[in-house]
Amino acid sequence: MPAYVISEVKILDEDLIAHYRALASASIDKYGGRYLVRSGALELIEGERDQDKQFIVVEFPSMQRARQWYASPDYAEALKYRAGALDRTLVFAEGVDQPGG
Repeated sequence: MPAYVISEVKILDEDLIAHYRALASASIDKYGGRYLVRSGALELIEGERDQDKQFIVVEFPSMQRARQWYASPDYAEALKYRAGALDRTLVFAEGVDQPGG
């Protein structure tokens, strides 16, 4: 069943985020992930939130594959830029089986 890596991020440094994004994107692709949401327009329906934060949602084929990606040497290279590039929360969420799938 699919798994989702969900981030809420606030960009701190535009130059560093460019390096982080390039490395993170390549590592996500290598581990079978695909972006579903990447800093698109948001419409707040309920509650309050920091308007400076963006959402990123990545789908992986399984929770195991998402964990392998996060622990990979490929993503470790991107993490070297993360602290200075952005402030974030990061969660892994297990998806649901789809009928007929």
